[in-house]
Amino acid sequence: MKPYSAVVALLCLVGSVKKAVAIQADTTINYIESKEDIVNPERGFYRQQNIFASNYIPLDKNTLIGYRTSQKINKALYSVSSSLIYVEYILDSFKGSPISDTFLKNFNTDCATARAAGVKLIVRFCYVNKAHGGDCGDGICPPYGDAPKAIVLNHIKQLKPYLQQNADIIACMQMGFIGIWGENYYSDYFGDASKTGNGRVLDSNWCDRTSVLKALLDALPKSRMIQVRVPQLKQRYVYGVSANVQSAALNEVEAFNGTDKSRIGFHNDCFLSGPTDYGTYNDYGNSSSPQKDATPELRKFEMADSKFTVVGGETCDDAFSPQNDCGPTGRAQQEFAAFHYSFLNSGYNTNVNDDWVTGGCMDEIKQKMGYRLVLRKAVFPTVTLKGSTVNFALDIENVGYASPYNERPVQLILKNKASGTLTTLLVKTDIRKWFTGEVDLQQKLALPANLTAGEYELYLNLPDAAASISSRPEYSIRLANDDTWEAETGYNKLNATIRIK
Repeated sequence: MKPYSAVVALLCLVGSVKKAVAIQADTTINYIESKEDIVNPERGFYRQQNIFASNYIPLDKNTLIGYRTSQKINKALYSVSSSLIYVEYILDSFKGSPISDTFLKNFNTDCATARAAGVKLIVRFCYVNKAHGGDCGDGICPPYGDAPKAIVLNHIKQLKPYLQQNADIIACMQMGFIGIWGENYYSDYFGDASKTGNGRVLDSNWCDRTSVLKALLDALPKSRMIQVRVPQLKQRYVYGVSANVQSAALNEVEAFNGTDKSRIGFHNDCFLSGPTDYGTYNDYGNSSSPQKDATPELRKFEMADSKFTVVGGETCDDAFSPQNDCGPTGRAQQEFAAFHYSFLNSGYNTNVNDDWVTGGCMDEIKQKMGYRLVLRKAVFPTVTLKGSTVNFALDIENVGYASPYNERPVQLILKNKASGTLTTLLVKTDIRKWFTGEVDLQQKLALPANLTAGEYELYLNLPDAAASISSRPEYSIRLANDDTWEAETGYNKLNATIRIK
């Protein structure tokens, strides 16, 4: 007969082995991909609103809420659901004076309305949004109607506190301010590269333009990006007014670090309209060089840079067919992917957009605009100890055209099945680097030592980073899976349970 102490030791050893085996056992769960057109934040087809300072009609909450539901676009063949609203503020009353307190208060109210409605804004300010013709080289004739640099810089200074306090619902901002529509082209004060003007942008003009861009970058928190109309403006801002079109694009080491270089993205307001997209990829020259086509170089630059910055815009001309049609005859999907598009105007140009309906790729474009995160598989332990370290793995695929461009936390939520108590564990990852393709997320997370023993349901939560809206389901990312979304909380159910001893 073995001594009593030896028996006790053996029993303890056996018990420890059984416990270890139980704790180490894993559960693997496979998930089904959804084909639904999901209304996720900061991506997709946007709706447009124009607001004139001279006749200020504020945003309407019910209208914005309605945009989140599927609505047919007027005279188009398609319907969209939108979480993004592009708002163009036309400062037509303030071309020679400061912005009024009334306008600033109205802008602040608009932001509160968007927040209450559960949408985000793409914001652009300009002074004129209508061209006039005449006997001039381009058919769009001066005076164009924008404002001088001193006025622009003072307006940005006035807007700064309002942009800062409402950054939570500003998805991004477009540079605007200069030229008709704020597109930085037909301008009375910042250089005129049209046939009517100098035919190029002079050194002094580039300096003035980059001063405006610098002021806007300083006016917004470092968490937000500014979109510029042409990629050359970013090159000339970063590398100087004589920078050539071969200037280096942003790389992953530089990305998302809060520097000016990392915060400048692009809006192409004539996407798929022609070989140069109406001059989007022109080299506009400077005081010592003429304007010329630089399409290959600037397309290459934007393709590389846009992996790490926000890109969107609108179509403007249906003449570039079949190139702007669905593949394989056209290259619409290919261009969306190559330039990492996160959003596009739903209402212009509907002739181009309608072609994607008749061509059979509209549903794909709707789904893939921006990010689309599909959870393929998850591995979790079935049993573990409070205070221990939990190993888990998530296989996610981003099948969209781009990664999320604004930072947000990634959280593993444990919900006690008996009490409903929630425990939140922060996952160490940068969702902005969940680029198109596979995302292999493997983590070791420490459980609190005071966690109550019991059964816990698991959720993945991808909320907004701003405390003001982090608990709002409208601002949380929904995975593109069947039977995972919990609409009342904005959590993604992992359909897994873990027992904590």
